[in-house]
Amino acid sequence: MNTKLRIRNIQTLSFQLIASGLLSILFFLISFFSYSQVTTEIDTTNIRIGEQVSYKITVETDSTKLVVFPEGQTFLPLEVVEALKVDTTKKTSKFQLLREYKLTQFDSGSYYIPKQKVIIGDNSFFTDSLKVEVNTIEVDTTKQGLYDIKPIIEVEKSASKWWLYVLITLGVIALVAFLVYWFIWRKKPLTEEEEIALLPSYDRAKLAISKLDEQNFLAKNDLKGFYSELTFIIRKFLDDKVYDRSLESTTDELIDRLQLLKDGNQFALKRDTIANIETIFKRADLVKFAKSKPDSALAELDKQTVDKEIDAIKATLPEPSEEEKLLNKQYKEQLERKQKTKKILFTIAISLFLLITTFVVFGATYGFGYVKDKILGHSSIELLEGEWVKSAYGFPPIYIETPKVLKRQDVELPPEMKNKAKITVFGYGSLIDDFNIATSTTLIGRQQEQDTDKQKALNISRVIEGNLKTWEAQGVQNIITQNEEFKTPNDAQGLKTYGTAQFPAVKEGEFYDGEYILLSFTTEQIIQQIIIVWRSDDPYANDIVNRIVESVELNPNVKREEETK
Repeated sequence: MNTKLRIRNIQTLSFQLIASGLLSILFFLISFFSYSQVTTEIDTTNIRIGEQVSYKITVETDSTKLVVFPEGQTFLPLEVVEALKVDTTKKTSKFQLLREYKLTQFDSGSYYIPKQKVIIGDNSFFTDSLKVEVNTIEVDTTKQGLYDIKPIIEVEKSASKWWLYVLITLGVIALVAFLVYWFIWRKKPLTEEEEIALLPSYDRAKLAISKLDEQNFLAKNDLKGFYSELTFIIRKFLDDKVYDRSLESTTDELIDRLQLLKDGNQFALKRDTIANIETIFKRADLVKFAKSKPDSALAELDKQTVDKEIDAIKATLPEPSEEEKLLNKQYKEQLERKQKTKKILFTIAISLFLLITTFVVFGATYGFGYVKDKILGHSSIELLEGEWVKSAYGFPPIYIETPKVLKRQDVELPPEMKNKAKITVFGYGSLIDDFNIATSTTLIGRQQEQDTDKQKALNISRVIEGNLKTWEAQGVQNIITQNEEFKTPNDAQGLKTYGTAQFPAVKEGEFYDGEYILLSFTTEQIIQQIIIVWRSDDPYANDIVNRIVESVELNPNVKREEETK
């Protein structure tokens, strides 16, 4: 059994070797055949990160075959930076087509440019794969010293320059308004060409004839230019007023049409007028196509004849009817309305573009959320950037800076505590608001034993526990608590209690995720607290809370009023 399996494996291996040999010969023949038509060239096989490789594919073929070069990112793992246009040159009886590709790679290592497919006519050819080494840029630390990071240097915050921003904004708005008015809404003076284009056909033709002398055709002996301009003037006049295909008609076709209009009594053209136009047109054809050179005096006479015949044709034209005049008037009014609508739409488009651009620029600089909240309004951003108040609350006083003035709150103590404690509370907001801050000062009756550190800590723990139980009674859920020591800028020692919880929202049965901080202090039967609650998803609350916490100060030298008596 093992012998048969071994024989079968040997046969399989032999078959694979034979197949590989045949494929190698086949690929060799294909490469040899394609080499005569498709070649590749690379300027270097060793680059540094970010440098470019010039990869060229050259194809020689006859003019009857369509050549399709590689397109897109077919050179991966190398990236195509630029694919230049195909350069075609004729080489004996064949054409040589060259296309250059700029390749790069931003990671070091060894990479292979894969085989590229080039289609010539109905056949496909493949280039050879090439290896490219991408090296890192080494830094010589012996020449470039390494230094420690410089410490942070505190600087004074510059004064607010809101008035400067307002002036700049108004200046930009005024500039944009001026540019829109100047380039869109202002009635611009017409150029000479525009004024001529607005003239009636007859006046435009007469003016064009009078300007023939200014072009000095006859002085330059340019009879071809003279007759071309002269015939165009009368053709244009006839195209506007008599026959709307006068410009593209041959001389014979135009003369036949004029004669037909005369015979049909559509225009009372004189026979001499048609004859004179025919004579001048045929003379012009001889000058333009047969290189005839009539005398300058004859050319001047032809100009006078055209001038006279334009007058004659105008005399035969019927006066426009009232309906035609009304249609012209309506057309002009409609054209003016379209132009006005176009100006309005263009102005709106510019305004929207400027607004969107301003939003994107400020959003990229300050954050899109901040810009959106600044425009649409946000309760916390108004607190953060409003005018803050620094004041003292309670006795002994708690000095604190807040975005709003804290108002005195009425607090009902339990009956068993009324004779043992006195509490004063100042606050802003409530637990259902997005932001809530309160200060409390509790005076505890004198105890029989002297206050010790242990007793003070016990008092703080009882007060904090009472705070949390009060919250639970008000519907706060999942309260997580952490404690750490806290010290005010004037070295008053306290306890910082902080954590997260789910606070009741405005709608009954709903909750929002919030965070809280309780700063607690105790000195000689006095317990003072600062309580701050805010929403976890409020992006500006942390800045508000940090500013409030950093501003807290207590006065340890203030004693109770009854002790000073």
